Amino acid sequence: MRQQTLDAFQVIADPSRRQILTLLSKDSLTINSLAENFDMSRPAVSKHIKILCGAGFISIQDIGRERYCLLKQDGFNELQDWINYFDKFWIAKLNKLQVILNNKSKQK
Repeated sequence: MRQQTLDAFQVIADPSRRQILTLLSKDSLTINSLAENFDMSRPAVSKHIKILCGAGFISIQDIGRERYCLLKQDGFNELQDWINYFDKFWIAKLNKLQVILNNKSKQK
């Protein structure tokens, strides 16, 4: 069975995955170390890690016998691009409003 691909927003919609990202923003951690922070099985944590890895939010690096999870920028870029689009939208709207208000104040 083919696994469904999630977009960046579906990936971060899960609170456990957001918590994993927050933990990894402080330091790289092993999968076991991450699992200790959750009240779920290690396989369940591994599933979240696999989803985050597949979406480009984290990478897994083998160091000795341990597997470390590290933040990766790729997944965040999709989120940032979407936010930037709406930043430009709202800046354009506010600029138009400023022009209208300036014109009205000049008419007085």
